[in-house]
Amino acid sequence: MTQLIQYANLRPAPWKNGGGSTTEITVFPAGASFDAFDWRISLATIAQDGPFSSFPGIDRSLALVAGDGVLLDFGDERFVLSPSEPLIEFAGEDAVHATVSGQQTTDFNVMTRRGVCRHRLELRVVRGTEALKRRSGTTLLFLADGESLTLSSARERIAMVRYDTVIIEAEEDWTLEAQQATVMVADIIRN
Repeated sequence: MTQLIQYANLRPAPWKNGGGSTTEITVFPAGASFDAFDWRISLATIAQDGPFSSFPGIDRSLALVAGDGVLLDFGDERFVLSPSEPLIEFAGEDAVHATVSGQQTTDFNVMTRRGVCRHRLELRVVRGTEALKRRSGTTLLFLADGESLTLSSARERIAMVRYDTVIIEAEEDWTLEAQQATVMVADIIRN
């Protein structure tokens, strides 16, 4: 089964600290709260410096989608999420402080509950037609940049525009087609 989630139909929720907003793309099981989800995919806008929320027992990946970047302080370690280093993985319970380096950033966020499932996030640039190699029972494709992307199998053809997401659970061969697009591929692996 495949499901297209159109970004145009989603609504952002402002953070309590006023430092940004999060648009939940999908959560499993559907409608699960922060304490009960197995996995969650969202798009966050960081507009001001401030701490990240703590998510004990959750593994996170963050990928820069738009903006100059953000400096992430993990106590005595620092990481600059930037166009040249667009991906980072960390534990949800880590104390993280964000410093916006310029304008606000938009970041793709994957969270999985440790002990239940895990994930792998990959940034992929598509030019022309390419095969999608499946590595898990659930694969999510997020169109991070580019005007459009077409996802095709022997039975389906799905047109995506920027910030749309497709969830793939069908065991089929898939093809990605775009003039040029940046795609986030998130594989959810059950333990």
